[in-house]
Amino acid sequence: MAKILVVEDDRDLNRLVCACLRGKGYEVISCVDGAEGLAQTEQTNFDLILTDVMMPNMDGFDFAENVRKFNQSVPIIFMSAKDEKTSKLLGYSLGIDDYVVKPFDVDELIMKIAAVLRRAKIHSEKELRIGNFTMNTEERLAAVNGEEIALTVREFDLLFKLLSYPKKTFTRSALMDEFWDYDSSATSRTVDVYMAKIREKTAECDGFEIVTVHGLGYKAVLK
Repeated sequence: MAKILVVEDDRDLNRLVCACLRGKGYEVISCVDGAEGLAQTEQTNFDLILTDVMMPNMDGFDFAENVRKFNQSVPIIFMSAKDEKTSKLLGYSLGIDDYVVKPFDVDELIMKIAAVLRRAKIHSEKELRIGNFTMNTEERLAAVNGEEIALTVREFDLLFKLLSYPKKTFTRSALMDEFWDYDSSATSRTVDVYMAKIREKTAECDGFEIVTVHGLGYKAVLK
């Protein structure tokens, strides 16, 4: 089971989160400030780090920045009472993977942790398997029942994005910003055309479907 570092100066919340994680079978080490957490990361290889933002000695921003200097891959989730866009943007710019606003539901936090760990596993193994469908990001290959299907580079990237975040809705504008960048000729209709092609090419897949979220965009739903 995954090893998780919890860095939180509120000792009651620290104990609660750690107890819930241990109850789910995770191995947990806890710290009460960023400096102590950083020392732990230098001694132990963690699968995920869960950290508060406002802490004594070293805050979450400095902590995350220092962790990223020697570990670019370990997932980091911020827990913070600061529900501000600037704080979130700073966190993401430092390389965090998710941001949870206090007070939060512990069960939802555990679900987020499971999702982030799943994405990290996919990234490390370079392969995604859902039902009879596989995607290999290193070889840039996709296959159904072992038979390769022809996806363009953009189709591959779009599909991998959706499947890496099942049930998460991506708006058309967000997909355009990420996958079309500054291509002024791209429109929301362009996204629809690509999704139609992806659906056609993955029609024989038995593990997922690409669902249209009317008025918003698209999401992958696992069967």
